[in-house]
Amino acid sequence: MINITNITNITNINSYILTIYGAIAVSLMMIFYALESRSRLFTFLFAMSCIASAVYGWLAGTWPFGVVETVWGGIAFHKWYKLRKLNR
Repeated sequence: MINITNITNITNINSYILTIYGAIAVSLMMIFYALESRSRLFTFLFAMSCIASAVYGWLAGTWPFGVVETVWGGIAFHKWYKLRKLNR
């Protein structure tokens, strides 16, 4: 028999894990944004962390956040691509 308490605990654990994931993704995004001027690697890492934040937004059900972070990630990837071509 399914115990309602166990289902609630699993939901709470999943929400907690998702919150931790989101906090890490956004924290990395801020760190890499601050370091962007030092190396194009940080621009790439910033773009990746934007996508990680977007994934968090979509999973958390906050689709406007997911959309904005997806667009921001695309812009950051485009910036990284342009920097890569300039430094060849």
